[in-house]
Amino acid sequence: MVEIEFFRGVNGLCGFEAKGHAFGGDAGSNVICAFVSSACLMAANTVTEIIGLDADAQSDDGYLKLMILEDSSPAQDILNGLKLHLSELEKDYPENIKVIYRRCNNA
Repeated sequence: MVEIEFFRGVNGLCGFEAKGHAFGGDAGSNVICAFVSSACLMAANTVTEIIGLDADAQSDDGYLKLMILEDSSPAQDILNGLKLHLSELEKDYPENIKVIYRRCNNA
């Protein structure tokens, strides 16, 4: 199962962590993992490369984490869009995707 944990701080969402595998097909052809990976990578790249926010970003096989290290206000539309997108996918694939919400340390 892919778990995506969203972190909320005083200025709204401040990051996310996605980990695991959806096991919805063979390696390289698993569309559920591809849905999640693509959406998370686009959000992380938009926050760091397009908006230009300072963030801690880490990735590995089956793992992606983005924590914004400054005021996350400029990234709210991106992060809330990702949260909505993944929450809708969770409704369609409840055995494969789980969305979780937590507070940041600064909340």
